[in-house]
Amino acid sequence: MKKSLIALAFGTLGLGIAEFVMMGILPDVARDLGISIATAGHLISAYALGVCVGAPMLILARRYQLKYILMFLVGVMMLGNVCAALSPNYWVMLVARFISGLPHGAYFGVASIVAEKLADKGRGSEAVSIMIAGMTIANLFGVPLGTALSASISWRLTFLLVGCWGVIILYYMWRWVPRVENLPDTGLRGQFRFLKSPAPWLILGATLLGNGGTFAWYSYVTPLLTNVAGFPARMITFLMVLAGFGMVVGNLAGGRLSDRFSPGRVAAFAQGMICVALLFIFFFAHISWLAVGLMCLCTAGLFAVSSPQQVLLIRYSKGGEMLGAASVQVAFNLGNAIGAYVGGLPLQAGMSYSYPALVGAPFAFVGCLLLVTFFRKYERRTI
Repeated sequence: MKKSLIALAFGTLGLGIAEFVMMGILPDVARDLGISIATAGHLISAYALGVCVGAPMLILARRYQLKYILMFLVGVMMLGNVCAALSPNYWVMLVARFISGLPHGAYFGVASIVAEKLADKGRGSEAVSIMIAGMTIANLFGVPLGTALSASISWRLTFLLVGCWGVIILYYMWRWVPRVENLPDTGLRGQFRFLKSPAPWLILGATLLGNGGTFAWYSYVTPLLTNVAGFPARMITFLMVLAGFGMVVGNLAGGRLSDRFSPGRVAAFAQGMICVALLFIFFFAHISWLAVGLMCLCTAGLFAVSSPQQVLLIRYSKGGEMLGAASVQVAFNLGNAIGAYVGGLPLQAGMSYSYPALVGAPFAFVGCLLLVTFFRKYERRTI
């Protein structure tokens, strides 16, 4: 495995912990800041909205060297997480989470292009999946570690460690990531020209709705596991490890299968699997072992669609590849924000923690339909 791809994965590892650890420590943050769990869910949305604002700003940096753009984005990540660790109240924490999200989509957009440029011929999707692997490793080890630190010491230490991790990212990015050829500058208008085609909109719509459906459930997975599935709070760290393992497997499988078959076909299948799993979670989450198995299936599907969608947007955004690759993360995190919000609605109405999964299932279903439409209209002709 190329060291340069490992360095890129270090970056997504830090971003992954910053984004996903909130699901595991949500009750601790809510208790410490004196807010409800449903209100604490807005901290998830604030990060996602930061992603949506930060990614389009890439067009202002299109003439700069890709390596230096990545290093700047890591610096912003460090700033946001240190501010989160020091937040004295809910409102400061909300702003800190927004800042933490600003570099997320932009980083994925630039890193995806760098990974494809560094990949061996015919292994572009796999190279992108290696870059994204940091996100899955974050869920396998980083999020459980952060959850354990939150339970035993303080949730603030988790965000402080992410800030410190940024120093390591910067060092290895400087050492291992070579300077790659910049993309042709098509001008400000040229960056947006790809949006005239229906293809990218189908991918973005599927990403937004698919992830919205998953995060309607996943944003509240901790209280679901404790209050419905009946697991004691001390087991949450171990269960988060299992969820992260599902993400690792799904991400690697999605990358390899996309190179072997086609990204659109793989993404559509994975999204359909998520829809079915969410329905089963609603009906059977009270069966503890089944709740865990379905959780792993959902998290595997969540990342099985990631690298295919990332690669597809690069291929269907000629002239605006950097913005196109970043826009996937905008759709991903806007879906997260919407999902966290709509998933909290039944909880605010006093319903069971199983209901967010039921709310999410229709979102995932429509996302699957959009991917099937994309495959039939654009990819099937080229296979």
